[in-house]
Amino acid sequence: MAEQFITYCRVSTKKQGRSGLGLEAQQRDLLLYLQQVEDHEVVAEFMEVESGKEDANREELQKALAMARKTGAVLLVAKLCRLSRDAHYVLGLMKDKKVAFRVASMPNADNLMLGIHALLNQQEREHISARTKAALAAAKERGIKLGGLRPRTEAANKGRRLQAMRRAQELQIVRELRTAGMSFAAIANTLNNAGVPSLSGSGKWGPSAVYATHLRLLDQASSAADEMLAA
Repeated sequence: MAEQFITYCRVSTKKQGRSGLGLEAQQRDLLLYLQQVEDHEVVAEFMEVESGKEDANREELQKALAMARKTGAVLLVAKLCRLSRDAHYVLGLMKDKKVAFRVASMPNADNLMLGIHALLNQQEREHISARTKAALAAAKERGIKLGGLRPRTEAANKGRRLQAMRRAQELQIVRELRTAGMSFAAIANTLNNAGVPSLSGSGKWGPSAVYATHLRLLDQASSAADEMLAA
C-alpha cells in the first residue's frame, strides 16, 4: 500500500508568495525526499503566506493537520522552521499521537534531533528579534528618525540637504542592521515596517535597494582605507 503524504509549504511575506521566492526551494526539498520513497501518494498540498509566529492563526496549516489526523497521512515539510519556529508548538505536535510529520531536509532525524532543532530555531528567532531592536535603538541614539522625514517641499537647496541627510541615514541604518546579521530582504522589511523611506522609486525598500546601499558602504570603507595607506 502506498504511503500517503500531505505537503505543507510556508512563506512569510506576500511578496515571497507572489514571486515564488522560497517556495521553489521548499518544493525541491519535498520532491527530493519523495523520490526516495518507493511507493507513495501525495493526497493533498497546502501552501501559506504567513509569519511563523502565528501558529494558531495559520489556516492552511490547521487544515493540513486536520486532514493528517483524519486520514493518517504523514505531514511533510521542507524544513522544520516552515512548520513552526516555536519550540513549544513543535514539541506539542510531536506528542500528538494522531499526527505524524517528517522534515524533508532532515530525512533521518529522530524526535530527539527534531526537538533540539526546534529549540535552536526558536533561539535564533529570539536572537534576530533582539539584534533588530538593538540595531534600531542604536540608530535612534544617533539621531535617526525612524518615523520618516517631511516631504521635500522647500527650496531646491533645502531639498538637496534633505536628500543628503536621508542618504546618510540610510547608510547608518543599513550598517547597523547588517552588523546585526540580517539579510538584505530582512533589512528591507525592517526599514519599511519602521517607516524609513527610500530615496528611490516609491520610497519603499527592496532587497536590491538595500544591496546598493551596502555597496556604497563598502565603497566608503575602501576609500577610507586608501586614504589611510596614502597618508
